[in-house]
Amino acid sequence: MRWRGLPLQLFVFTVLPLTVLLLVIAFGSLFLHQRAMRRLVGERDERATRAAAAAIAEQLNHRSAAIRSLALRTADTQEAEHVLADVVVLLPDFGGGIALFDADGRLLDTSNETPTWELTAVPDFTTTPSETTRFSDLFTDPVTGQEMIFTIARASDGMTAVGAFYPAALAQEALADIFASDDQAAAFLTDGNGRLLFQLGDVHEMGADLSGYEGVTEALRGENGTTYSVDDGEEYVIAYSSIPPLNWALVLKEPWRAVTDPLLRATELAPLVLAPVLIIALIGLGFGIRQIVAPLQSLEKKATALAWGNFEAIEKPVGGINEIQRLQTELIHMAHKVKLAQQSLRGYLGAVTTGQEEERRRLARDLHDDTIQSLIALNQRLQLAQLTVSDEQSAAQLTEMQQMTEQTIADLRRLTRDLRPIYLEDLGLVTALNMLARDASQTLQIPVDFQVTGTEKRLSPEVELALYRMAQEGLSNVARHAQANTAQLHLAFVDETITLTVQDDGRGFTVPESPAEMTNNGHYGLLGIQERAELIGARMTILSAPSKGTCLTVSLPHP
Repeated sequence: MRWRGLPLQLFVFTVLPLTVLLLVIAFGSLFLHQRAMRRLVGERDERATRAAAAAIAEQLNHRSAAIRSLALRTADTQEAEHVLADVVVLLPDFGGGIALFDADGRLLDTSNETPTWELTAVPDFTTTPSETTRFSDLFTDPVTGQEMIFTIARASDGMTAVGAFYPAALAQEALADIFASDDQAAAFLTDGNGRLLFQLGDVHEMGADLSGYEGVTEALRGENGTTYSVDDGEEYVIAYSSIPPLNWALVLKEPWRAVTDPLLRATELAPLVLAPVLIIALIGLGFGIRQIVAPLQSLEKKATALAWGNFEAIEKPVGGINEIQRLQTELIHMAHKVKLAQQSLRGYLGAVTTGQEEERRRLARDLHDDTIQSLIALNQRLQLAQLTVSDEQSAAQLTEMQQMTEQTIADLRRLTRDLRPIYLEDLGLVTALNMLARDASQTLQIPVDFQVTGTEKRLSPEVELALYRMAQEGLSNVARHAQANTAQLHLAFVDETITLTVQDDGRGFTVPESPAEMTNNGHYGLLGIQERAELIGARMTILSAPSKGTCLTVSLPHP
């Protein structure tokens, strides 16, 4: 079945990019569409709010001009009753009525007989300068209980005209054209202190302080504009505008999605048609990860373990598509061949190593029995010669020759111990490693700490010699490459396992991924340790990184 052999590139470089591209296009266009609609609704509401604010300001100016005209006519005719009879047309604009007062504040005439026009209920209009018009502060109509405002105009002779109107009625008339009965929008009209005068939408209590409400604050500063806010997961357009005559604030708030055409809102669901494509792509990616990527990653780890000599790791099936299973089968066959070849090579290396150790023993014995003994005899003759020499120059030369001879003897004895660790043969591995650590401390000029964990066990001579040589090579690597300040040599007998560890705090290095790379990188010492470990059935692991030091571990199962 060919579909089981689809390469990983089909998912990574075709299906996934196309799916992502479709999603970006779909949701990107949806985002742009929503942003455009949001901006259009904001612009529409801002224009409507400006128009309503302008209408309210115009009505305020109209009432102010009407009352001013009425005050001037009263001053000219001095007949208040005739003046009011001629301005009946103004009464619809002044729901609270119109009244005329003389210069002393006495009521001359009124369009109604309500207690509103009692002198104590009227603001102190006598403070109004002559030939000016002003609006009073808000107060509550004692008859209707509604908020009311006086428009006060005073002529040059003190004759005063006062008109009373309700801000709520004025706002209702101005906002009637931009609000439908089923709108989800809300509108607020506040005075200069942010106190609610009128609202559509029945959200706040009348008289509530909205000075900190979004949009109201800006409008009270004389600004006009639009902002957006999120409330209960719904985004609202907030358009605001100031009303200059009284520094009032008009705010319109509505969810912009509710304003858009239902057909346009339906287009927002268009990206849902990509859901099947996305699901299919995800299923394909899941199949690729489960059947291709994960098996390949597992096979890579097993191949790495195989490169380090773990032939059993490659045997466990990794699953996946047929091609990966066939690849693993071929790796298993190759591992069997490599194992056979390595077994033959181990025999050869074992023979070479044995011959090498025998040659080292012969050389050490020759140095000890011949060369060192000759040097000792020479040293004794030099000592006797010093006793017969009388002049100082000859005595100094003989002394220098004796010191050189003794140093040569010491160096040859150290070389002999390296070639043939006599402590290992006579006293065992622990004592030999302890002496090795002491000698390394003198050679490296850094402290080399030796520790033993667990109960010491004597091993076969071949194993003890191999572990000693690996420790010797590990410390030699520290001397040649590590540039360390301290080093540790640790031998552990724990749970039927013997573990040898050589660790330093030096400059470290990047560990090769397989032993085959050690030769290319010049790590011949590590390659030798790896070969010795394989000869005795041990496993070598290396932990290191640049500037992080190095930890070399050799683990050997031992019943």
